[in-house]
Amino acid sequence: MNTRRSPSWTLALLLLAAATGAHAQLRLPGAGSGSTLPSLPAPAAPAPAPLASARPAEPVLVDRVVAVVNNEAITIRELDARTRSIEVRVRGQNVQLPPREELQRQVLEKMITDRAAAQAAREAGIRIDDAAIDRAIGRIAQESRISVAQLRQRIEADGLSFAGFRQEVASEMTIGRMRERDIEARVQVSEAEVDALLAEQGAGGSAAAAEYNIAQMLVRVPENAPPEVVERARQRAEAIAREARSGVDFGRLATNLSQSSDAISGGELGMRTVDRLPQMFVQAVEPLSPGEVAPVLRSPAGFHVIKLIDRRNGGLGKLAGAPVRQTRARHILVRVDELNLEAEVVRRLTEIRQRIEGGTVTFQDMARQYSKDGTASSGGDLGWVYPGDTVPEFERAMDELAPGKIAGPVQSPFGFHLIEVLERRTDEASPDRVRAAARNAIRERKAAEAYQEWLAQVRDRAYVDLRLDDR
Repeated sequence: MNTRRSPSWTLALLLLAAATGAHAQLRLPGAGSGSTLPSLPAPAAPAPAPLASARPAEPVLVDRVVAVVNNEAITIRELDARTRSIEVRVRGQNVQLPPREELQRQVLEKMITDRAAAQAAREAGIRIDDAAIDRAIGRIAQESRISVAQLRQRIEADGLSFAGFRQEVASEMTIGRMRERDIEARVQVSEAEVDALLAEQGAGGSAAAAEYNIAQMLVRVPENAPPEVVERARQRAEAIAREARSGVDFGRLATNLSQSSDAISGGELGMRTVDRLPQMFVQAVEPLSPGEVAPVLRSPAGFHVIKLIDRRNGGLGKLAGAPVRQTRARHILVRVDELNLEAEVVRRLTEIRQRIEGGTVTFQDMARQYSKDGTASSGGDLGWVYPGDTVPEFERAMDELAPGKIAGPVQSPFGFHLIEVLERRTDEASPDRVRAAARNAIRERKAAEAYQEWLAQVRDRAYVDLRLDDR
């Protein structure tokens, strides 16, 4: 694969709680029933022995299992922490959250899907080591222009656990690597599909030259659901659509009723070119004016209620005729896998860079010897690269380089790179470039659709025991 864009309590106690039944709860003696301890209390000084007539104190709830996903438990403390994280994240974004009980249910559903997806990724052999997680957290801090220590202070100042944040990052990395390796890598784009997209734009008609801001709600339908379940879901979606058309705020409906992962943001997807949207969404909103709600749509995930927020001209038309900066670069790619751990890959590339900069070896020779990319035989030469041709991590590092300089190791979804910029120029996009952009756009859309379908399948096939309402 090349660099081109393809688009606390201990667990033992928690599992003990899960094993004792649906109403299992971990309790400590000492306070009134029902009060939840936010954290492990510090040891208290020994209390005087109680009088014989004194009644034993009621137990205090420390934690309980709110869901079991296959063989893993999700506890109320984990759910509360994730819910607080969502509340902190949307604070100041003018997003009206649903009542906390409903928000908890949405967050729990998202946690269940994420847990099932991470389990599926691990079963497929995906492993993320501690060093990789540390580097990811370091990049998050760097992008916020703060240190890791300051990032930790911010997280804990919001009442959140840094350990929980780290676990969330690890889960996202595991799922992300699964998406890149086993989902996006299988996406194929035919020349006929490229021809069709370019023909749409050439016809000036607009779908390919337009951008849409769409909001959506999902009423999920399990895989292989019986007809009566499908019909109930359809009726619910139709009722939601009627409410949206009657003037009820779409964002509020989405945060309260949608079963999609974007429900917490009001279902809004943001301005996207048509090639980055499901084709069925594009076809549904093409005849609409901003503010209108489309007829209910059916997809493998369930029923969708779609609203057009805004539209504007854009898309692939921007590529034709507009001057763009091109970079001629080469790279050395080494992938991380079971035989090449991340720390060893970084060490090896760092040593190779030092040897190249020291003049004892050439970049081309090292690329031919070590690179695991299709460009290895040509010394890692990528040719002239346009903006958007490579994944964002690679492009950012490349754009910051002056000609003749080397960057890296730089991490991307494909592994770690050494990057050298040879020269730059400004030119108009050629027909081949427009065609390549169309191919990449189609690939991104199909990969996103394949990923959402995979998520729905993983969620439907998981054994889930919901215990949120148990007391």
